[in-house]
Amino acid sequence: MSSLTSSFQTPNILIIKPIKHRTVTIIGAGPAGAVAAALLKRKGHEVLILERQQFPRFSIGESLLAHCLEFIEEAGMLPAVQAAGFQIKNGAAFGWGDRYTWFDFRDKFSPGPGTTFQVQRAHFDQIMANEAMKQGVEVRYRQEVISADFSNSNPILTVRDLANSNIIYQVQSEYVLDASGYGRVLARLLDLESPSSFPPRKAIFTHIEDRIDDIQFDREKILISIHPQERGIWYWVIPFSSGRSSVGVVGKSALIAPLEEGSLATLRRLVDEAPNLKRILHNAVWDTPASTMSGYSANVTRLHGPGYALLGNAAEFLDPIFSSGITIALRSAKLAAEALHRQLSGETVNWETDFSQPLQVGVETFRAYVEGWYSGEFQDLVFYEKAQPGIRRMISSILAGYAWDTTNPFVAEPRRRLRTLSELCRQSPQR
Repeated sequence: MSSLTSSFQTPNILIIKPIKHRTVTIIGAGPAGAVAAALLKRKGHEVLILERQQFPRFSIGESLLAHCLEFIEEAGMLPAVQAAGFQIKNGAAFGWGDRYTWFDFRDKFSPGPGTTFQVQRAHFDQIMANEAMKQGVEVRYRQEVISADFSNSNPILTVRDLANSNIIYQVQSEYVLDASGYGRVLARLLDLESPSSFPPRKAIFTHIEDRIDDIQFDREKILISIHPQERGIWYWVIPFSSGRSSVGVVGKSALIAPLEEGSLATLRRLVDEAPNLKRILHNAVWDTPASTMSGYSANVTRLHGPGYALLGNAAEFLDPIFSSGITIALRSAKLAAEALHRQLSGETVNWETDFSQPLQVGVETFRAYVEGWYSGEFQDLVFYEKAQPGIRRMISSILAGYAWDTTNPFVAEPRRRLRTLSELCRQSPQR
């Protein structure tokens, strides 16, 4: 421990401060943290990742968008992800009663990959973290950031070693990136939390042995279904290459709150209320307890400050409906790594114009379509049978994650375009 400058003993806690300097400290070893770390390391910077949990660990957010692969490739991780045997995903399918439609990500308006993967996050996140380590990134698991001091030019994080809970130490860096996801470490410690514009919703989800034999079901697409009576309730089925699937339901708490029957029974009952899902999952083995998540939509007062920036869900999470979470996280990782590399190289960086504003272009696009989904406008468009092929390709691009492509009219003016098309759909006699 030659790097320690001082230490002292209290009755139950050994405090050691500070450990040797790190150029960049990243909180969280999930996809955003791993990609940001790899991008910075490839530019020659020393990077430390502090992760509270021990990998592998369960996480939701299992259906990647095609745009994600561009960031994974740039971070040098794509070969490892491709070799993992994950389920290929080429689009999204939608079901509502006896109505069924789909979007193929290979038939889209924007350039870029047209396929991606549906992943068990425990395995996927471990691969990403391992690949960052192979590139020279230092990753420490079971490390909890308990306080943060940004009052000086080199911020200091105080960290508890959960693997040895009587050890608390400090890390001093030139910059901190928070990629802690739902943990939202800096948002909590720096009092940056801000109410979300979305009403509280709840999700109930599990993994099943799906045994799907329905000829209409396409394992290369996520299936999103709508409750036949309550359009605010929707379901996901994300098939994996192992013959298992992730299944979940989302809606306002009052509509889907587990009763005395328990979460798994509530989920199964709600699934049976959707005729297409009852048919598709009639052979399923429900062998895993269900989990719940509520109040997950979140926001912050700002995305950056002196010495730090917030990535992905650590800053804002919209809604799981379009699987946008990891895409936003990886886009934020790339933007932050680019800005930080320039800053560490001696350039003057405006984090608002170089990071926050560019990131918000895609976030606001996704926000418009999340709002449109729950208002019913986007649902109308998805199931509109007379949509022109060119418009469907533009929508397909957004569903594939290309929400920053402002040459797409549905990105440049998302709300106006969606509102106009929804009105056309609702006036159509064939709706």
